[in-house]
Amino acid sequence: MNPGVLDELVGALRCLPSVGPKSAQRMAFHLLQRDRAGAERLARALGDALARLHNCARCNTFTELDVCERCTSPRRDAGLLCVVETPADMLMMEQAQSYSGLYYCLMGRISPLEGIGPRELRLERLMERAADPAVREVILATNFTNEGEATAHYIGEMLRARGVLVSRIARGLPVGGELEHSDIGTLAQAMSERRPA
Repeated sequence: MNPGVLDELVGALRCLPSVGPKSAQRMAFHLLQRDRAGAERLARALGDALARLHNCARCNTFTELDVCERCTSPRRDAGLLCVVETPADMLMMEQAQSYSGLYYCLMGRISPLEGIGPRELRLERLMERAADPAVREVILATNFTNEGEATAHYIGEMLRARGVLVSRIARGLPVGGELEHSDIGTLAQAMSERRPA
């Protein structure tokens, strides 16, 4: 029988995405048996992150500052505001190097099954941010899941009612993808959202 402290560690590791009981147990044993220095580093890093990181007052992503460096950068186009679900989505947009505007991170998406509605996402903060006279366009870059689509639709309706220009990122075939290996839903969407060549 595992001691209580070990059970607590295994249980804590299970909070990570895609980590089940066996994986959590394997991680716990690895950290305790083979990498105690790594375990201490992980504990310190987690403690520091919890103590020092908070939400940016403008874009809502994680930062150590009141307003993150991206929001205060004079090189960003303040007329474009891209709405993403998570900080990870924001990083992917940045890595694509095709967008130079500002962001707003929802820190989630509307998901009635998980008890997350517009109030939990604090969409009034996004509406205030989008009301900035410098903002010319709001780009909805939520994921193409049922929840992401519902979130984009809800936000789009709210913004359009306030006279804000709203667009949605396109979807379709991946770069380098072949038609025969695409799923029919993606192919149908690519066809319906085609543009002049």
